[in-house]
Amino acid sequence: MPDLAPASLLAQLDTQPRVRDFLARAVTSGRTSHAYLFLGAPGSGKLDAAWALAQALVCEHGGCGSCEACVRVARHTHPDVHYYAPESVTGYLIGQTRDLIEDVSLAPIRAKTKVYIIDQADRLRADSANALLKTLEEPPAGVTFILLGTSAETILPTIVSRCQCVPFRMVAPADAARAVAQATGATEPRCRMAVAVAGSPARAVAFLKSAERQEARRTMLRSLDALPHADELDILRAAKELIMAVKAPLAEVKSTQEAVLSQNADYLSRGALKQLEDRQKRELNARERSGMMEVLASARSLMRDVLLTLEDAGGIVNEDARETVGRLAAATTVPGAVRAIRAVTAAERTIARNITPQLALEVMLLDIRKALLCRS
Repeated sequence: MPDLAPASLLAQLDTQPRVRDFLARAVTSGRTSHAYLFLGAPGSGKLDAAWALAQALVCEHGGCGSCEACVRVARHTHPDVHYYAPESVTGYLIGQTRDLIEDVSLAPIRAKTKVYIIDQADRLRADSANALLKTLEEPPAGVTFILLGTSAETILPTIVSRCQCVPFRMVAPADAARAVAQATGATEPRCRMAVAVAGSPARAVAFLKSAERQEARRTMLRSLDALPHADELDILRAAKELIMAVKAPLAEVKSTQEAVLSQNADYLSRGALKQLEDRQKRELNARERSGMMEVLASARSLMRDVLLTLEDAGGIVNEDARETVGRLAAATTVPGAVRAIRAVTAAERTIARNITPQLALEVMLLDIRKALLCRS
């Protein structure tokens, strides 16, 4: 394994050692590709690896983990590392792809290189994919694309052929929890909870380091605990509190974005400045959507524990909320718990379609209350 700084994001990819070593060798030898396609199941750590490679590419020391550039990438606030996700229920909009292509032609703001992370590349529709092909094949010097997908079969062959494919293996929850425990020193039960909420080891580590994200989870758990005795006004209030909790970690991101705009206002053209503002808005929306999905994952995890308790199956994840699990289990039945989990799934799909998050939360909480109180 190439020598990696312990603080670097690449060094933290313990659950994907082959990927970690492959990327580290490419960086240290100066032989990175202009376009990668990371392939693997959800939860395999593809996005974590994308941010890790981005950090290594924009850092002058190959990803030291401690310089300003590395810290900015780790916080997802570096102005030369761009994250894209589908903005439509049907996939990427052609306008997103055009904005990306226009941005590629601009010079980097802080680093010597630019990185574009394209999540869910299998949702690039034919028109969007075709618009991207030329840029993907011959990007300007210093530009790297990292596309993420589940399988090469679900992505246009013309896209696959222009990328270096990197396969990811599925990570068992127990292995992920051990990796998080090793990185943070937290207990394995707490790490199992963090992986269930955040979805991957690296994001679980970040979750355990964020007081605001943990408070958002606690807000969701308190809201669910109160549902059996809540009225409609309580539910509306709870949804509003959840939105505020999800937005709390974004204060630092907004501050960083405002600083970047201020620093570049004097020498960027009006058009370039507008593109930067639009990109920052998209990135902020993506971060908020990610936070929403995280609190929904907290709800799913808790209701799963309720179902396991009702079935006397053991193995609950939310050890710190065992009393809440017990109260909800006492208030409902197995069919009720199953319907509650389905309500969470419906909320995830609704938010993925860009429906107002507060409305999605209100409907979900109302549906879960109805499911919990149904005795058949």
